[in-house]
Amino acid sequence: MSDLVNSGNGLKARAAEVAEPVIVFENVFISFSGRPVLEDVSYHVGKGQTLCILGRSGVGKSVSLRVLMGFLKPDAGSVRVEGQEITDLSETEMNALRRRITMVFQNGALFDSLTVRENVAFPLREQGGLEEDQIMQVVDRLLDLVGASDVEGLLPASLSTGRRRAVAIARALAAQPEIVLYDEPTTMVDPLIARRLGSIIQRLKSQLGYTSIVVTHDMRFAERLADLVLFLHQGKAHFFGPLKAFMESQDEAIQQFLTLDAYELPMD
Repeated sequence: MSDLVNSGNGLKARAAEVAEPVIVFENVFISFSGRPVLEDVSYHVGKGQTLCILGRSGVGKSVSLRVLMGFLKPDAGSVRVEGQEITDLSETEMNALRRRITMVFQNGALFDSLTVRENVAFPLREQGGLEEDQIMQVVDRLLDLVGASDVEGLLPASLSTGRRRAVAIARALAAQPEIVLYDEPTTMVDPLIARRLGSIIQRLKSQLGYTSIVVTHDMRFAERLADLVLFLHQGKAHFFGPLKAFMESQDEAIQQFLTLDAYELPMD
């Protein structure tokens, strides 16, 4: 937390060198009521990298995030965070892990009865260890980072969808996680707000070196952010690799996604 408390005019950058993967999915299977959702899915993400998980609706993109958070357990396969197998952790152990991994949900998951400022301060107070003036200092910097300083006294219900997502990002960062997961951050927001959210996520990577996974169907959004792409198709990892290789692929399913699906909603 000292990074945010003592960083002066800016937020102290963390190292972002890519070393051993910090997240590894290996041969993961999961099904609901006998219907396969993820089949033999594997991928890895290095420290400071951004992985975008792409695909049409219903292919298991958000399910993969919930597996990583421990909300769902796979039927088979391995999920490791910094070398630690998480599929067999107890709920107490998972709660400890969730202090290092945070998720920004589509609905923001903000407390309706608390102001924007109080929402962002909430995890800091829960965590403890800071004086109230230090908490407010961190909150101010986070709200400034996501461009929400002007709405700090408002309740979430009075905010647009895009503003709620920006505030949700600020609250997620308050506990200084190492990994940030984003579930469809541009769904139901206009193109201008989508670009702003993309800029926020880019800034978090460049200034703080966060490892990120972004679930999205929006190819323009992914092009701005992705180091790596996981393309899910019919429940399988149809492609995993660098963004450039994905964009240049002549695979029929990828070409159909790029030409018919991913660019339906213009960013401009």
